[in-house]
Amino acid sequence: MRILLSNKFYYRRGGDCIYMLNLERLLKAHGHQVAVFAMDYPENLPSGWSEYFPSNMTNAMAFTRPFGSREVREKFSRLMTDFSPDVVHLNNIHTHLSPVMAEIAHSRGVRVVWTLHDYKLLCPRYDCLRGGSEVCETCFGGVKLAGISQRCMKGSLAQSVIGYLEAAKWSHKRLSSCTDVWICPSEFMSKKMAQGGFPSEKLTFLHNSIDTSRCRRRNYGKAEYYCYVGRLSHEKGVRTLIKVANSLPYTLKVVGGGPMESELRALAGDKVELVGVKQWDDVKLYVGQAQFTVIPSEWYENCPLSVIEAQCLGTPVLGARIGGIPELIDEGVSGMTFESGNESDLKEKIVAMMQRQWDYATIARQAMSRYDDERYYEHLMAIYEAE
Repeated sequence: MRILLSNKFYYRRGGDCIYMLNLERLLKAHGHQVAVFAMDYPENLPSGWSEYFPSNMTNAMAFTRPFGSREVREKFSRLMTDFSPDVVHLNNIHTHLSPVMAEIAHSRGVRVVWTLHDYKLLCPRYDCLRGGSEVCETCFGGVKLAGISQRCMKGSLAQSVIGYLEAAKWSHKRLSSCTDVWICPSEFMSKKMAQGGFPSEKLTFLHNSIDTSRCRRRNYGKAEYYCYVGRLSHEKGVRTLIKVANSLPYTLKVVGGGPMESELRALAGDKVELVGVKQWDDVKLYVGQAQFTVIPSEWYENCPLSVIEAQCLGTPVLGARIGGIPELIDEGVSGMTFESGNESDLKEKIVAMMQRQWDYATIARQAMSRYDDERYYEHLMAIYEAE
């Protein structure tokens, strides 16, 4: 089968990028021919398809690129002609590339599959947060002018107007007419998409997968700390976690970087260690040796790879009860959950996690079975080949 994968970036920038890179590897391992369409970006990995990549987005392009710019249409059309795919599999493509690719592919009779990594099709600012902290569903079912008056897009009037116009153009009706199936990595997202007016018959639920061979360990020995791995930004709930950690006698190690790093370093007490951004080999050690990891998110998290990776390493997870996180945790077996944003509940559960005896080998074995790439591949092929 000939499969064209698209994502705005082509390097390990975030979960969407990691997903597509893993998918490219998996499909090639099974003998499929795979092409890639991404934005030309300085940090991109080498690709034999880079001649088709649209140029890196400039500020001026913010007024054209989200709506399907001429450069994107021409280069994507040329790639479609030269590669002639059986399936176009879209990922995180809004703003920098745009859904115009779905329309082009559909017009040529090519099956369009779209994996959703955030809530952009429901919310112009991706994360369903108002004022950066309050969960908001105002634009579900159709974008509202309130997003402009409240300056939902980074507090900027101009960006909020563009976000509104982009969402108005790529309405759920228009996108539904050129997309064959949306892959929702959580049941939560699938329900929210249906709530927002997307046809349920085009929504399919399929948890993300990983290359579980990267998580194999010879033993499941643990050190005397727990940890957080991820972006240091407001919606991730790291401020709440560190405030609670400061009041406990256990060591918390925070792995990652982001816009809140300076603030969090100033907030952190003696029991909190911020170790910065680390590559996988180091992350594997930090997570693998931790008593447990914490996912303290305060937004509609979809299907965080950090939960999947931790469990595959034999490390239980304490996750906030929000978005798709609870779907990934077998309460009392592979971890626990707490009320998102509730410092008292989080503190109580951290103590409980520390005191509980966990079967690390069983956590790893069950997670590797559930999230294995090969199992995912079988489900994906059924989606690709469906009539």
